[in-house]
Amino acid sequence: MYRVSVRKHFDAAHYLRNYKGKCENLHGHRFEVVVALETQELDEIGLAFDFSELKKCLQEILERFDHVCMNDIPPFDEINPTSENMATTIYRELQPRFEGKPVSIASVEVWESPESCATYTP
Repeated sequence: MYRVSVRKHFDAAHYLRNYKGKCENLHGHRFEVVVALETQELDEIGLAFDFSELKKCLQEILERFDHVCMNDIPPFDEINPTSENMATTIYRELQPRFEGKPVSIASVEVWESPESCATYTP
């Protein structure tokens, strides 16, 4: 099994509804997102998946999150913009881009600080 990962970031604000703590207030983060793909085989030139293509796919999704209040954009206008929900949302938006390809998404990590991360593994 081969696994390749890329990391991208975006800057955004959010607040957690019904949290009962300081994160209930509007605050910002530099969110780091790490996406890992898995495959059983390498392609004809020895790649599991092209890093450039994976970075492009991830960037296209993250662009709508950059420099916004996450609570104002779907689906976070209805669900809490937790790192867990962000990881799941990013997975759901990325997954169709890999249909029919010999790779699958192994995990999506969302880091909201250097010490705190949530991981979604399908």
